Amino acid sequence: MTVKENFENAKQQYEKWGINVEDVLKKLKNVPISIHCWQGDDIGGFEVNQQELSGGIDVTGNYPGKATNPKELRSDLEKALSLIPGKHRVNLHAIYAETEGEVVDRDAIKPQHFENWVNWAKKNGLGLDFNPTLFSHPKADDGLTLAHPNKEIRDFWIRHTVASRKIAEYFGKELGTSTLTNIWIPDGYKDIPSDRLTPRKRLKESLDEIFSVEIDEKYNVDAVESKLFGIGSEAYVVGSHEFYMGYALKNNKLLLLDSGHYHPTEVISNKISSMLLYSDELALHVSRPVRWDSDHVVILDDELREIGLEIVRNDALDKVRIGLDFFDASINRIAAWTIGTRNMIKALLYAMLTPNDYLKQLQEDGNFTERLALMEELKTYPFGAIWDYYCEQMGVPVGESWLDEVKSYEETVLSKRN
Repeated sequence: MTVKENFENAKQQYEKWGINVEDVLKKLKNVPISIHCWQGDDIGGFEVNQQELSGGIDVTGNYPGKATNPKELRSDLEKALSLIPGKHRVNLHAIYAETEGEVVDRDAIKPQHFENWVNWAKKNGLGLDFNPTLFSHPKADDGLTLAHPNKEIRDFWIRHTVASRKIAEYFGKELGTSTLTNIWIPDGYKDIPSDRLTPRKRLKESLDEIFSVEIDEKYNVDAVESKLFGIGSEAYVVGSHEFYMGYALKNNKLLLLDSGHYHPTEVISNKISSMLLYSDELALHVSRPVRWDSDHVVILDDELREIGLEIVRNDALDKVRIGLDFFDASINRIAAWTIGTRNMIKALLYAMLTPNDYLKQLQEDGNFTERLALMEELKTYPFGAIWDYYCEQMGVPVGESWLDEVKSYEETVLSKRN
């Protein structure tokens, strides 16, 4: 049978639950995913005085074809985006500035250093998000930045973060869509600290100073991201979940939940509904922590499906800013983007094809038998036929056929890079 015939047969099964599949697909195509640029070059960036990767972050693998300059990275992103249904966003770090060979330290970056990114985003109809880069720098060598006991170092990183928020504001003005600026820092200690409070006081004071600089919230939205531990900060991280949750709620900032930044049995899908009770918006970095924060390519596993369900059944598609965060240099990087982003969209589609209102009522009625039975039976509904049709309608490859395009691009483009 054709993709269309399979779709029509599958649609009938979902429609018996009152789901308008055509409306679902219309809604889905308007949900943007923020795709992280750093999968394409292993978080190297393009600073003239490029530093070795540090700050509790590591990328393993040496698959050929890594992007080595902004033009290559944008070309690779375009290829990945051509294989992913919908219109999306690209998430940049400050180290992806283009300074025309001039050494510009991070506290001196300006919007002009991202003009090429903005022009590219306009051409491709994309939004941009942003992150200050508080790692891989001599002033972060000891694993402390905004919480550093040395005021001069703290002030440097404060200036860098303020500059980053101004760049994000520029993105928002130029592209007509608000930019999310997410602050993550590596600060912490390898061994048991003798004082947990003082570094957190310094971090709070640094954030207060950063946010005292007014940036138009129409164009820039601030978020803060916690972490459980990092390489070199195994015993204590200054910016814990409790620290940032309290700071975000008290100061009207977005909390960003990264699915790799918690205990191995702790999942962000279980946090989404709680945060939405107290915050109008929420941000996510969706990753796959095989062993702690290992940032593997997102697959359609139980947690990803549950993240999609929590967003959809709580009517939060316009309240949750979904971004991705993984890096794997052991496989083709364009394939990594494509697999991860398509899976995030699949999770949302799966959730939108679920009779969530009916299942909620079963729970309210105490009918846990039928609730469990239906939730399990729905897992083998012909979801794939709806997905294939959606891809076909959006003009991207159906099924695994996208892999042929990646292989061709690798042969004609990636293999020729040094």
